[in-house]
Amino acid sequence: MKYKEIENIQELIQLLSESNQISGFAFQNIDFTLIEKLLSGKSFSNCIFLGCKMPENSNNFLDKDNLIFPILNTPYNPYIHTLYTKETLMNNYIIGEPESYEKSLDKIVYNNYLANGKEADDIKETLARRLHDHAITDALYDFLNRYEERKVVAIMGGHDLSRNDSNYLEVTKISKKLTELGYLMISGGGPGAMEATHVGAWFADKDEADLIAAVKILAEAPTYKDKYWLDKAFIVMRDYPHSGYESLGIPTWLYGHEPPTPFATKIAKFFENSFREEGLLAIAKGGVIYAPGSAGTIQEIFQDATQNHYLSFGYASPMVFFNTVYWTTDRPIYPLLHNLALQGKYKNMILSCHDKKEDIVAEILKFST
Repeated sequence: MKYKEIENIQELIQLLSESNQISGFAFQNIDFTLIEKLLSGKSFSNCIFLGCKMPENSNNFLDKDNLIFPILNTPYNPYIHTLYTKETLMNNYIIGEPESYEKSLDKIVYNNYLANGKEADDIKETLARRLHDHAITDALYDFLNRYEERKVVAIMGGHDLSRNDSNYLEVTKISKKLTELGYLMISGGGPGAMEATHVGAWFADKDEADLIAAVKILAEAPTYKDKYWLDKAFIVMRDYPHSGYESLGIPTWLYGHEPPTPFATKIAKFFENSFREEGLLAIAKGGVIYAPGSAGTIQEIFQDATQNHYLSFGYASPMVFFNTVYWTTDRPIYPLLHNLALQGKYKNMILSCHDKKEDIVAEILKFST
């Protein structure tokens, strides 16, 4: 059977007002002690309780066939039912005090991740991480349901792309335009080309002059290794308030030494990088734009090519390479894929390579319209 999810106290109160016999529901991270009086005369059967706080008399209303996952003592919530935001993940950050990042949930979780080991051998910790990543996946697809699948586009590229690099500014312009056209822009949620994706989305429907001015501010701390990298981001967001468009970052604590970009309005952060890598490419059904990048980006290119070759998710999506010289000379991946496709050794490839924003946007539009 398919369980119906109840994710907040208001939904629970509504459910209790409608029925006394409750069956086939999954309750996530809800404090039942807050509505203890409403539980009188109720009966729960064949339900799942994920990290819920239960009253001492819970045996009075719980049948034996319920599945109860206990609260786990971790600095993160294994049963989280929403995606992260900059407010929840980078809470306690204070502009002008970059050291305040150490008090953020993101850094506290990363420190715990390192303390327990990237490949933890404590079964409680590994279970909590898997539960967390399952919960984030659930929240991720709840969020994606708001968008047509062919309107979800990813930009991949190097994490070390400097904010003062011309490619960084071009990525922001590409993302800005696609966001304005109704696309949900996604990335690995880190620095470099990934951050540029979300900066562009943040500035959707704002003047391009404002975007250029903001990138100049960001460039004062050009890479994530700069002490004020996060600070400049928060300054720009303060000075240029959010225009209402969403973007989705999908980072991982495996690379937790790189802070996630706060420009992503929704953040699906995972412990397990393989879930994150596979999921990121799987949901970008509107296409992937490849900005200059190194080993990680090249790995993603061939992973994407494999998914397209086998039509792993029902159909192939465009693979659009940005910066012709880079992808044909510096890292000659495009001609390799192009030739393999011509020879029939890679099938279902929708390949292109461009330098201009207009051409890249046109490739994405051609596929989804």
